[in-house]
Amino acid sequence: CLDPCDSQPCQNGGTCVPEGLDKYHCLCLLGYGGDVHCAAKLSLECSVDLLFLVDSSAGITLEGFLRFKAFLKRFLQALVGQDSPMSVGVAQYDDHVRIPIELGQHKDAVSLMKGIDGLNFSGGRTLTGRALQYIAQHGFRSTPVFADVQDDLPRVIVLLTDSKSQDSVAEAAKYAKDQNLFLIGIGSSFMRAELTTVTGNPQQTIVYSDPQDLFNRMPELQRKICSVGNPEGCQAQSLDLAFAVDASSGVGLENFLRLRRFVGSSCLHFLINRDVTQIALVTYGSRAHTVFALDTHTSNSAVLQAIEQVPFLGDSASAGSALLHVYSDVMTVQKGARPGVNKVVVLLTNGGGMQDAAGPAQQLRHNGILVFVVVIGDAERDTLLRVAGSPTYLVHISSYEDLQNYQGLIIERICEEARSPVNLCKPNPCMNQGVCILGPGSYRCQCHGWEGPHCETRVVRGDSPRSPALPPRSHVQWNPRGLQHFSRALQHSKR
Repeated sequence: CLDPCDSQPCQNGGTCVPEGLDKYHCLCLLGYGGDVHCAAKLSLECSVDLLFLVDSSAGITLEGFLRFKAFLKRFLQALVGQDSPMSVGVAQYDDHVRIPIELGQHKDAVSLMKGIDGLNFSGGRTLTGRALQYIAQHGFRSTPVFADVQDDLPRVIVLLTDSKSQDSVAEAAKYAKDQNLFLIGIGSSFMRAELTTVTGNPQQTIVYSDPQDLFNRMPELQRKICSVGNPEGCQAQSLDLAFAVDASSGVGLENFLRLRRFVGSSCLHFLINRDVTQIALVTYGSRAHTVFALDTHTSNSAVLQAIEQVPFLGDSASAGSALLHVYSDVMTVQKGARPGVNKVVVLLTNGGGMQDAAGPAQQLRHNGILVFVVVIGDAERDTLLRVAGSPTYLVHISSYEDLQNYQGLIIERICEEARSPVNLCKPNPCMNQGVCILGPGSYRCQCHGWEGPHCETRVVRGDSPRSPALPPRSHVQWNPRGLQHFSRALQHSKR
């Protein structure tokens, strides 16, 4: 007697429960249950312009192309409804790129499915780089002038490929990202390295182990698509972030430009404004220079433009002087640092000039500022660990070519710090030797010879120093966005 569950009809980890001789039902895991067999239960609760770029070259074979078509149909059938918040397009490529389904051409699932059914295998060469370049130029209707303009929806390219590209993908992927396009790559496990080169972030790469496993990745794809359009995770956390970049002769001009690009692409992972993430940039050789302070730029586009102008220095390296500079001249209330907000400095270096860095790094940590060390090339690990303070905050990369592949890990570690509890008195927000005194959800500055919320104004009359209590309207209380109003007041008082 055959059991109705012998054919294993329940997908995605669902449990088959027999009901008599020829019937059954499936108990589905959370996130599945889109049909009786536990298909992925998907909903796209975000608004995006979504364009699928499908490999149609000989390398993928007809069988692989048909598998991608089936994946597209199943994924989009679950997502596209009468009032779907997204606009969908489909392109395919080999030697040439075609866009048989223009973005937003089909408004309902039925016509979209017919359009996908009409896709034909072509079988030419695998020119993924050329395809990315073409889609970045022609796949979307409009390009916002500035990266932080919110009029346009987030624009997402999902690359489906299972054959190694016969042209370079790195420059084309960079061009696409420069147009503020988000890239997600899907392919089998042997494609992981190339897909990560395309996306610039392992977290934006989806790999599957076998043909059936591709269909199990639909919930993961849905999450990744929506993560680019919503201020989730790190983008919802307040953070003061400084990059200290080695611009010495030991790094060299070519590698310095790679570091500069890395800083720029890392900044795209944060929402830059006065309330969420503030970013500062320091370059150093034998001396450190503030390129821009935490409170200089208030948008992603302004930060990216400033990074593009950073010059190479080319002298000897002193990481210690750079960290001291960050401590005394960057992570301060006077320069825009916000009390009640976590603070991180990311040191990007080839490992040279680290002998004097352990002391300043410890001083930063003692004052509540995390030091994250990213080293490219050969360097003495014990020295690096003394600077980083923990293996958790040390990333050692073999070559500059591999740097971009570690971006997701580095951003994730920074985000963990942004979510951690904060001490309002570290670093000390009080100026001129004022003493920070913690209260419940607040602090006050005890001043000597100075007055004001942060001891910023010298006492002019009288001989006795004051330690004023803050007036009710100026009471320094913590909130999730920090204490930016006091930073602005200080800037005003300095003018």
